[in-house]
Amino acid sequence: MNPDARQAFPHQRSEGTPEHLTSVTEKGAFAFARCSCGWFSPARRSRERARRDADEHHATATA
Repeated sequence: MNPDARQAFPHQRSEGTPEHLTSVTEKGAFAFARCSCGWFSPARRSRERARRDADEHHATATA
């Protein structure tokens, strides 16, 4: 597989409204969170930080 290929990680948050379904994706050495509403996080070297970004966005967007 191409090392620059994007890979989805199991962290997906599907509860809440359909406008805010988050997931964490990896591209090369970086991971980033994205949401079905169009939001995305900065690229992170830490997958855990990308997951935290997704959780924070989900909490803020659905509050």
